[in-house]
Amino acid sequence: MGEVVLPRRMFLWCMAVIYLTAFVSLYVQIPGLYGNEGLLPARWQLRYSGKPLVEQLLSSPTLLWLGPRLGLDTHTAMELLCLIGAALSLAATLVEAFRDSVVFFCLWVLYLSMYEVGQVFLYFQWDNLLLETGFLCILVAPLTLIGGSRGVREHDRVTFWLTRWLLFRLMFASGVVKLTSRCPTWWGLTALTYHYETQCIPTPLAWFAHQLPVCWQKLSVVGAFVIEIAVPFLFFSPLRRLRLGAFYLQVLLQVFIILSGNYNFFNLLTVTLCLSLLDDRHVYFWLRKAYKTDNGNDGMKLHCTLWSWLCYLLELVVWALLIVGTIICFDLQLDTAKKGISSRTAFTYHQFNLFLKTVTIPCIWIGVLSLTWEMVTSLFRCACVSGFFKRFWGTVQWTVFAGAAASMFAVSLVPFTFIEYDSNSRLWPGVRQAYEMVDRYQVVNSYGLFRRMTGVGGRPEVVIEGSSDGVTWTEIEFMYKPGNLSAPPPVLTPHQPRLDWQMWFAALGPNTQSPWFTSLMYRLLQGKRDVVELIQSDVSQYPFHQQPPAYLRAHRYRYWFTESKADGSFPERWWRRVYDEEFYPIVHLGNSFLEGMLNQYGLKDKSPPRRLSNTTVAQAVRWVRSQVRGVPAHTLIWTLIACSATFCLLQGLRHKSKDAEKPSDAHKATATDRTENAADGSSSDHHEKSDEQQADEEADKEADSEDEVEEEGEEENEVDEEDEDEERIEKR
Repeated sequence: MGEVVLPRRMFLWCMAVIYLTAFVSLYVQIPGLYGNEGLLPARWQLRYSGKPLVEQLLSSPTLLWLGPRLGLDTHTAMELLCLIGAALSLAATLVEAFRDSVVFFCLWVLYLSMYEVGQVFLYFQWDNLLLETGFLCILVAPLTLIGGSRGVREHDRVTFWLTRWLLFRLMFASGVVKLTSRCPTWWGLTALTYHYETQCIPTPLAWFAHQLPVCWQKLSVVGAFVIEIAVPFLFFSPLRRLRLGAFYLQVLLQVFIILSGNYNFFNLLTVTLCLSLLDDRHVYFWLRKAYKTDNGNDGMKLHCTLWSWLCYLLELVVWALLIVGTIICFDLQLDTAKKGISSRTAFTYHQFNLFLKTVTIPCIWIGVLSLTWEMVTSLFRCACVSGFFKRFWGTVQWTVFAGAAASMFAVSLVPFTFIEYDSNSRLWPGVRQAYEMVDRYQVVNSYGLFRRMTGVGGRPEVVIEGSSDGVTWTEIEFMYKPGNLSAPPPVLTPHQPRLDWQMWFAALGPNTQSPWFTSLMYRLLQGKRDVVELIQSDVSQYPFHQQPPAYLRAHRYRYWFTESKADGSFPERWWRRVYDEEFYPIVHLGNSFLEGMLNQYGLKDKSPPRRLSNTTVAQAVRWVRSQVRGVPAHTLIWTLIACSATFCLLQGLRHKSKDAEKPSDAHKATATDRTENAADGSSSDHHEKSDEQQADEEADKEADSEDEVEEEGEEENEVDEEDEDEERIEKR
């Protein structure tokens, strides 16, 4: 694989942007989710028992234990940590020096601190993925803030390889679990006929995608299986164009998901991991810049030409095998009657399970060989460094980071083999013990989204209704999740409204499976503003903003996308629905059922919260909160991203203009020197110039104009010509 300097820099910048998104998105929701009057107060997760700080950190690794030492309650400390994380990540997007191992370590610790007390609202796979990728950033990023260099290190390719291995685990597992779950919609290739309308928060384009013919929906499922299960093996191909093809296929899948669904920063993070498949040469191609390579002599060129043709043939064979395998496994046939391509799953669960058992261990060996190759080539590069001390220091660094990469790879084998337990049982016991030691820090995780397709009989949706008299009921409309039949689906990526997401999970089962829902009803009856802002950031849009409802209830409905009309025109509404059942009975403050549920789940305060702190830090945190209150989170996030991107773009244009000015300044200086020399020569000559002298001067001028467009390597010839001019003048 070629140099990865530019992809690595792009990866670190994108990670800084994703961290910024995650911290700002969470910060906006902290009061309603984790405040003292929120749904699940974070202070309940921290029991101050008087133990030493080290023991508290070992029991629950979060910096929130330091809150009381700063005079802050848990809620304010969470906001402070989020603000620090957002500030650090914003600085990292603006200044390259802040894309440093120390900064990424701080960002990882800060997000882990939030995760430890986040409870059900932070238990998503993308939170785990962000923590694992963020930990890899500590190894990938340079160490510059303490006097290091931002230059290329010989072990960079080894540490950057870990992101490629993580991408392989993520994509391969995401495809495999869809089939190991035995979900009939995935096996029948009909999952996408339900997916667009049943996903948590669809986009407007999801409505249009839902209208596509069934044959195209099934073909899309086939494409997803190929991209997620077969294509990831190309990540480790020694052939560069195969890796680039895998890159574009993965990005294509993620772009389609982003366009049809609001999955916060998850797909952006996946695209960021895909940067590990690129090299400098391809990034230069994007930038329309020439990539300098050593072409060598004619014999070397002939050898490269032959090798290039051989690579072309091998690549054609691989793509042909991939296409033929897809046709066979999914029985693809041209259906002229329906004017489409018919497809079906042409293998059984037993055959797929046998395939999985066959390839899981070889996948590990492919990773071992690929990592070993990167280590060996990096060690060779260290040995080629000039200077004993540089060579020695580079070898020491290689030893440390190669050991860290090998350890991370070994530990990751445990969650990777969860997809096939026979392979998991064959792992070395020492590897499993190491995994158990680091499991609580979310350094490595198992993945696999959309194992089973929900909402086959219609999208279940919980609708909360409030009343002041118990007779007239008003629906409480959420800002993002479906409710109002006429409201278009929102576009809010990369923000994640965590309450709206949990409402989607709550609708899949009874209310007893979602204890936090009882807390939501309780806080709405109390009229807590922080919780109301989770539903509507503009409180005036909340139907009970003047006075809390006296009664609340919740019903479950079944939602479907509307269909386009026969004449091709669009319907007036986006959704249609039918009543399903009661989800939560009518409750009011003091209601026996509500009180019983609160006591059963431990949702009532057993001890009063800490008194409001008036320290300078606490006042500063509250001031920042007052400035952003009422601003929609996705608007705030995109404003910060746009400002950061604009600043980086202007910075790049400024550097480009400076680089363009340097050669022009050099040409001007050369021309000025020549003019001065000519003036000195003419002042010493008081006689008319002969025709021969004039011809010589004209020839000299033409030579000078040609020299101005020559390369810097011809400067010596210019000096010789100027010496000849001086000799002729002296003769005259």
